[in-house]
Amino acid sequence: MIFSWAASSGSARPTGNRPYTVLVFSQKLLDHFRNPRNAGDLPEATATVEVRNPVCGDVLRLAARIENGRIVAARFRTEGCVASIAASSALTDLLTGKSASEARGITPEAVADGLGGLPPSTFHAAQLCADAVAALVRKIC
Repeated sequence: MIFSWAASSGSARPTGNRPYTVLVFSQKLLDHFRNPRNAGDLPEATATVEVRNPVCGDVLRLAARIENGRIVAARFRTEGCVASIAASSALTDLLTGKSASEARGITPEAVADGLGGLPPSTFHAAQLCADAVAALVRKIC
């Protein structure tokens, strides 16, 4: 069904004319966006990487501190859409406590699953996180 915005009534209603689409984010994604975990700089980071999505322009700066072969802390700074900020927040939760080889196993799908799913049009956010993990692992190994 196609929806368009009815300016006079202030509501969306079915129509065959102009398409109106609504992205529906999970509550978990919205929580990570509204209350990001581990946002900011990481003092005494072992490694810091920055990745960009050349299509949409999102930027993720990821920092991690490694002790005894494990990621003991991770922080992020993201300039991007709601999904990219939420995915970056979820990524830091996924990374903490992992070894470099375990971190390699973090896929875009794992990031999306950690958010309760992502609409296809925002899956680039999970890919940005996987790219950051790959860059981080290259840097620390």
